Amino acid sequence: MTLYGVLAVAIAVLLDWRFAEPPTRLHPVVWFGNAVAAADREWSTPRETGVLIAVGFPVIVAVVVGILVQFTLAAHPILAAILAGIVLFTMTSMRMLLETAFEVTELTETNVETARREVRALAGRDASTLSPGQVRSAVAESLSENLADGLVAPLIAFGVCAAFSLPLAAAAATWVKAVNTLDSMLGYRSKPVGWASARLDDIVMWIPARISAVLIAVADTAGDALWMARSWAHEPPSPNSGWPMATLAAVLDTRFEKPGVYTLNPNASLPTVANVEAGVRVVRRASILAYIMTGVFAWL
Repeated sequence: MTLYGVLAVAIAVLLDWRFAEPPTRLHPVVWFGNAVAAADREWSTPRETGVLIAVGFPVIVAVVVGILVQFTLAAHPILAAILAGIVLFTMTSMRMLLETAFEVTELTETNVETARREVRALAGRDASTLSPGQVRSAVAESLSENLADGLVAPLIAFGVCAAFSLPLAAAAATWVKAVNTLDSMLGYRSKPVGWASARLDDIVMWIPARISAVLIAVADTAGDALWMARSWAHEPPSPNSGWPMATLAAVLDTRFEKPGVYTLNPNASLPTVANVEAGVRVVRRASILAYIMTGVFAWL
């Protein structure tokens, strides 16, 4: 089964390179987000309901995906590998992130108002008063954070499980993506129903965030980047996102800041266009390493 797991990873890479993202109307993550949006309302028992949502929603979609891949496996392993590869493609995202980051960064020099508007597709913050450097900081932060939750986390889940079962691998990647989607939609202090989703995501992302930091450092052969990142990794309120962000800040020797929340590498300057473009290249190499790592896990 290991060969078919590697084939599935290769299919996911090729689909991401060719298409970037599935059409919105056909995107399973969009379908899941619509279901989560229906649950994003006032509840009489928000904590209890939040636990049910955090536990139930990811399990339901993961089981459905696992069953579908199991059915195709019964027909032929290659069909199962193709379906598992499509699943992994829909649960990960890299080309779209890199392209959007590059485009928004270019806009900070030509049309800062548009850049402020477009950066919201990458970073969930009020960008209306951000300087061009702060917009570029948001882009670079998003690059590193999304490497972790948008690529490395589902890849690790898939790779570890692929050595045992393709249906399990596809289900695991789906479960991780569902947990992360719940956190991104509900995991705010203003939404009591999202408390459980946020805490579950903190647990799930602990290892992927730190592996992402290592991949960023290796991608730039920056031996001291991780050591430097230790000084700032705990500045963001998230227990995980600070690691890849701080490591990229060290690699680029730039300051990342979310006004009023955190500052990483405070003695450096805010990113220039050239800095962020270098960050895009580093994250691209880190993503390639992540795919290779997943293929190795699936092969073992």
